[in-house]
Amino acid sequence: MRDTMVSPASAEVTALRALAWLVTDQDRAMRFLALTGCDSETLRRRAGETEVLGAVLDFLLDDEASLLAFADAVDLPAQSVALARHALPGALRR
Repeated sequence: MRDTMVSPASAEVTALRALAWLVTDQDRAMRFLALTGCDSETLRRRAGETEVLGAVLDFLLDDEASLLAFADAVDLPAQSVALARHALPGALRR
């Protein structure tokens, strides 16, 4: 089962890629900010923190259309987002 393990560093890279992708779509970015209660300045300042990165992955995992669009855009299997989320602190079991 080793191939399903994701290191925290790799998970952070996936989450940073997801954040970069997410902010390219204004509607999606605004929905993320509204759901998290975060403003754009705070998001910029805290973008590399695992709590924010986890929230980005949670956002994708809660919205299948966004999850699939992100996975397709960056050529990753959608399952890798869930694996990345589980490698970061604060993950809920899904």
